[in-house]
Amino acid sequence: MKDEIMTFKVTNDEGKEVECEVLFTFESDETKKNYIVYTDNTLDEEGNTKVYASIYNPNEEETKLLPIESDKEWKIIETILEELQNEANKANEGGNKE
Repeated sequence: MKDEIMTFKVTNDEGKEVECEVLFTFESDETKKNYIVYTDNTLDEEGNTKVYASIYNPNEEETKLLPIESDKEWKIIETILEELQNEANKANEGGNKE
């Protein structure tokens, strides 16, 4: 069975509604905050998928995405993204030889 893709819509700076895909969510033991990491599936100049992160409260009925403002919080998120990328690279190297 395929994992269900979770999506949500945001309004960008130009007032346009954009659908985003949730990559993962987590709670940091260090900051005691919940984070959501997501993409709008657009690419940057180098061809990499753009990824965004925000703070959110999973207990609110209407989720509000709040900006991440500290370098410490960004470092936590970057570390997790690097670990996930390394795991994905290892999985691709090991099993996809056709």
